[in-house]
Amino acid sequence: MMAGSHIALGAAAWFAAAPRLGLPALDPAMLGLAVCGALLPDIDHPKSWMGKRLRPISTLLGAVFGHRGMTHSLLAVAACVFLMLRQEVPLAISAPLVVGYLSHLAADLLTPGGLRLAWPLRGTYALPLCRTGSPFEPLVVALVLSWAWGSTPARPDLGARLRATGICRVLGPSIPSICPPGAAAEMPPRAPDAAAAWRQLRQSGEVLLARHVTASVR
Repeated sequence: MMAGSHIALGAAAWFAAAPRLGLPALDPAMLGLAVCGALLPDIDHPKSWMGKRLRPISTLLGAVFGHRGMTHSLLAVAACVFLMLRQEVPLAISAPLVVGYLSHLAADLLTPGGLRLAWPLRGTYALPLCRTGSPFEPLVVALVLSWAWGSTPARPDLGARLRATGICRVLGPSIPSICPPGAAAEMPPRAPDAAAAWRQLRQSGEVLLARHVTASVR
């Protein structure tokens, strides 16, 4: 599916999953993390939204694994979950990332190309309801988003909530329905809990890197 569809479906997945995890569905920072997670699997495609912004990594992953290979598998999900648990990443960060990531895989399963969910094993799984970029794709997205949004206790304007994540600073005017002209100037509201969790994650990464360097020197 297209990047805009993955963004909307990542948000929809978070709206549905957050209450069941005991987390706020409308927290801007967590919603933003879910959207990032929903875009992350396509890092294996240099021409994708994520691939264009992380081109060296994307080119390497695409050359080694191909598109819809390792990054679109359950093994990748399991590896990410394992690493975040090992580093004790707060649930406020890990949960939305994983939910968004899984939403991407679920969305791509609806296309004729399907996914190699059991990678590196052979076999493609698909429930081909729509082709990427087809007129039917927005309808599927709208139905899923409507269902997820309807299950959310508080329902302010969806576009405003997505813009509050700061995503328009990254997307620019590429998706006018989400980021109209001038939306990039909107500042996301403060989210102290998620911000503190992010600082803890960064500190954990710095500690891990320092340990790796020390071990290499020894």
